[in-house]
Amino acid sequence: MKITVVGAGAVGASCAEYIAIKNFASEVVLLDIKENLAEGKAMDLMQTASLNNFDTRIFGTTSDYKATANSDVAVITSGIPRKPGMTREELIGINAGIVKMVSENLIKYSPNVILIIVSNPMDTMTYLAYKVSGLSKNRIIGMGGALDSARFKYRLSEALNCPASDVSAMVIGGHSDKGMVPLTRLATRNSLSVANFLSSERLNKVKQDTKVGGATLTKMLGTSAWYAPGAAVASLVQSIACDQNKMFPCSVFLDGEYGLSDLAIGVPVVLGKRGIEKIIDIKLSKEEQDQLIQSAESVQKTNKILSDMKLF
Repeated sequence: MKITVVGAGAVGASCAEYIAIKNFASEVVLLDIKENLAEGKAMDLMQTASLNNFDTRIFGTTSDYKATANSDVAVITSGIPRKPGMTREELIGINAGIVKMVSENLIKYSPNVILIIVSNPMDTMTYLAYKVSGLSKNRIIGMGGALDSARFKYRLSEALNCPASDVSAMVIGGHSDKGMVPLTRLATRNSLSVANFLSSERLNKVKQDTKVGGATLTKMLGTSAWYAPGAAVASLVQSIACDQNKMFPCSVFLDGEYGLSDLAIGVPVVLGKRGIEKIIDIKLSKEEQDQLIQSAESVQKTNKILSDMKLF
C-alpha cells in the first residue's frame, strides 16, 4: 500500500508520522515545493522507525510527482493560510489553483488514486477536486468532519469527566465555525445519551466550544493545529487502506442526499477499499436539518467564487 502526502508542513508531516506509526502502509511519499523540506522531514521521521517500531518507508521529494506513481491514496494538505489584508476571494483563488494543479499531477501518475482533501476552505476545495479530477465521487473525500468530531468528543469527555473512548459523537455540515452542526442529540456515553449527564446549558457550551475549536487553537498557538488534523487524516487513510468500513463524517459530493445537490459538505460515510463505500442517511430533527441547509448555503456562496474563476 503506497500513500502520498502532498505538503510537508506541520499537518502533512504529522499525517505521514501517524500513518507510519500505524504500520499498515509499505511506503509514504512526502512531497513539497520547498527544496529539501520533504526530504529532511522524511529522513527525520525514518530515524524514529527503530524507536517507534514501524517498517513503513518514508520518502521525501521536491515537486517530483513521478515519485508518487501508483499511489493508492493521496492526501492534499497544500495551500496557504489567510494573511493580513488578504481577501477571502484572494485566498480561495490561490489555494484553488494549488489544489487543481496538485490533483491533476497526482492523477496523471496514479489514475486509480483516492484523494483526501485537507486544504482550506476544505469543503470548497473538495468540491473543486471533484469537478476538475474526473474521478467518481467515492474517490474524493474531505477530511473536516473527522477532525471536528474528534474535537467534539474531546469537549464532551471534558464535560463528562470521562475518557474520550467512552464517547460517541458526530459533527456534520461545513468545516467552519458557522457551518458545523454538532449533533448533541445523538451523542452518547457508552450508549446512554449525554443528556442524562449534562444540562442543556452545558451541552450548548460544548457545542459552541466545538464550533470554535480550530480558531481557539490558532489563537493559542499563533498558527493552525497539526496533531489532531494529522491523526484524523491517518484514521481515514487506514480505514480505506485496510478496508475497515469504519464510519466517519466527511465532506463528500452530494447529489440529492440530505436534500442537497452540487456541493461537498460533511455527512456520515463508510470508508473502505473503494473510498466512500456508502453515504449514511441519518434521520435529522427539523432543527438539525435547518442548520445543515444553512451550512450548505454558506458553502455554496464560497463555491460561487470558484465558478466565477472558471476553473472547471
